Amino acid sequence: MTGGVLQSSVTSAQAEHAEFGGVVPEVASRAHQRLVAPVVAEALDRAGAGFADLDAVAVTRGPGLSGALLVGLSYAKALALGLGAELIGVNHLEGHLASVFLEEMAEEETPQPPLLCLIASGGHTQLLLAEAHDAPPVLLGRTRDDAAGGGPEIGRLADEGDPAFHDFPRSRPGGSDYDFSFSGLKTAVLYHLRDVGDEDERAAYLDRHRADLCAAVQEAIVEVLADVLFEAAGDVGASDLALVGGVAANRRLRAIVRERAETAGRRLFIPEMEYCTDNAAMICAAAHRRLRHDPPSSKEAPLALDVDPGLELA
Repeated sequence: MTGGVLQSSVTSAQAEHAEFGGVVPEVASRAHQRLVAPVVAEALDRAGAGFADLDAVAVTRGPGLSGALLVGLSYAKALALGLGAELIGVNHLEGHLASVFLEEMAEEETPQPPLLCLIASGGHTQLLLAEAHDAPPVLLGRTRDDAAGGGPEIGRLADEGDPAFHDFPRSRPGGSDYDFSFSGLKTAVLYHLRDVGDEDERAAYLDRHRADLCAAVQEAIVEVLADVLFEAAGDVGASDLALVGGVAANRRLRAIVRERAETAGRRLFIPEMEYCTDNAAMICAAAHRRLRHDPPSSKEAPLALDVDPGLELA
């Protein structure tokens, strides 16, 4: 077996950010400072464990907001030093990659290299190839502009709409076989609404067709993601595919990718819904796999570890 999650506790300050219309770094840092200790205590309590049971502490060191990262790292350093435990700094995106290993399964059933992985989240859209368990992934493609994230509300409305309502462009940038670009889609939606008429006409149009527009936009995004994933899979000969990140929770994307994987005869791995969005379990999974495959280089000197807001995975 690959192991299992004893307890995964998640807390959110989304309601605090909502009044500002987006994430405010200072608010995020203060929320992390207020919530980190209680959520760790909750996780240990629900797992029936205590601090003395910990052999290692995994923490996100980047990418992300520097203030929030520093709060988490400072807490993790204090914990590791106080317990004499190993401290393992993890790339947030590496955590998303490792989320497909959170489900308990026999070793031979786990994803095997070459593993082609699509990471799609609010801040990142990347296509990565893992050629070996102990080798860093190779970046095959990424978004040139906007990421394919931030769409839970679009997904909710799209469930009630018609994806064939309007044929929005499925844009692919030149110069790379596997890069993405979604800024053109946003512009196309803007122009479509502009052509409807004046402000009152647009408001009435949206009242009637908001769900249809969301479904059409979602379909354009989903088809591009799936097209690139399966084109690359054929080119690199990857029989195992993974779809991870917050966007992997989108029901339409999961359905289309599963259908294509079955048709193509490829194994597809998608985390459970709770492990698609940001969570600590995936960070622990990445640290656990690193310790298994490369123990000596995985051990950090606690005081030497630092955050890296712009940390790259590949």
